Amino acid sequence: MSMELLVSTIVLLGLLGVAVVSDLLHHRIPNMLILSGVVLGLVGQIYSGGVSGLGDSLLGILVCMGLFLPMYALGGMAAGDVKLMAMVGSFLPFHYALWAALFSLIAGGGVGFLIVLVRGQLFQTLGRYWLIVRAQSYLAPAPDEVAGKPFPYSIAILIGTLISVYWQLVAGGLGV
Repeated sequence: MSMELLVSTIVLLGLLGVAVVSDLLHHRIPNMLILSGVVLGLVGQIYSGGVSGLGDSLLGILVCMGLFLPMYALGGMAAGDVKLMAMVGSFLPFHYALWAALFSLIAGGGVGFLIVLVRGQLFQTLGRYWLIVRAQSYLAPAPDEVAGKPFPYSIAILIGTLISVYWQLVAGGLGV
């Protein structure tokens, strides 16, 4: 593992940690944090890979935004979550950015499921989804249903990024 990769990973995880704390405390991820992160990601990629690194970084941003933007457009997540995922993409070669985004989406589903489970609304939520399937139409959650309330998605992005970084640094790659 190269020193540049180690430093870049530590910076990325530090930025994500700050984003999670901000999201938990204020339900907001500061744009300055994301902008600073994107700049650091771009600079790091250029330093380690030159023009090719810049291309990787820009492609990582596009891949992450491309996967998360439809969720924002459908109301499934906030704009800060999309921008945070794009920041992650700026730090990673595009194939790891793709994996980070996919793992983050899976982690988001898992975190959402755990929240529904812990709040004791599993059967209520499953019942609503069953009605959606039968009616072939969207049915909004009831006002008291936890499934309709936003949660700090930055946690899922951190988990997904950690899994991707683990595979990149420790396990030797995801073999794309």
